[in-house]
Amino acid sequence: MDIRNLVAGYGKNEVLHNVSLSVAPGEVVALIGANGAGKTTLMSTILGRIAPMSGEVRFKGEDITKASVQRRVRKGLALVPEGREPLKPLTVQENLVVARNRNADGRGRAEVHEQLDQVYDLFPRLKDRYRQQSGSMSGGEQQMLAIGRALMSRPELLMLDEPSLGLAPTIVDTVFESLARLRGSGLSMLLVEQDAFLALDFADRGYVLDTGGVTLEGPANELAADPTVKASYLGMA
Repeated sequence: MDIRNLVAGYGKNEVLHNVSLSVAPGEVVALIGANGAGKTTLMSTILGRIAPMSGEVRFKGEDITKASVQRRVRKGLALVPEGREPLKPLTVQENLVVARNRNADGRGRAEVHEQLDQVYDLFPRLKDRYRQQSGSMSGGEQQMLAIGRALMSRPELLMLDEPSLGLAPTIVDTVFESLARLRGSGLSMLLVEQDAFLALDFADRGYVLDTGGVTLEGPANELAADPTVKASYLGMA
């Protein structure tokens, strides 16, 4: 995926200012920055929930800047949103099936059970609770479900917006162990994460977003060692 000189926001309020970044096949890229830096706006614009004012979004060599959300999902983009957004009245399995059918063609519907098996293999807790109403689940279980819902469309690039937010450390470990398995399968990821240390430790490369613009980029280990990043985002003087 390549983002080129992206400008986006809400109404006339410009939030992103000429943002450019890329995610190569099989690569994990971290996006760090303070609250209000524009990280969620960027993710929403990439998925097509927000129309950019200018700039370009390219995926697998195609300009998808004006494509619908559904077309982007069918092409291989998926977002795990901040807040998880479960369909609370539905069961775990109904959430997963709806997520698949919403973006599937006729052939895709025949693959639902295969996708369910893969999600349940990744998150056995979801399989144990497949009949449970999603609104009654814990935050950690809802996060697993949110990732599972995104995986039902068989993405090639998985975007994750604050996957550790509000979770106990043991649950964070479980979630990132599962993400490591997905990474091992070759899935590309764009990771927005409040815990900058965790994000940079997990990623191959990273970008720092500050007030809507990219201020630093590079290999994740180099960003983690950068004095500005250490002072501003890692809590290290």
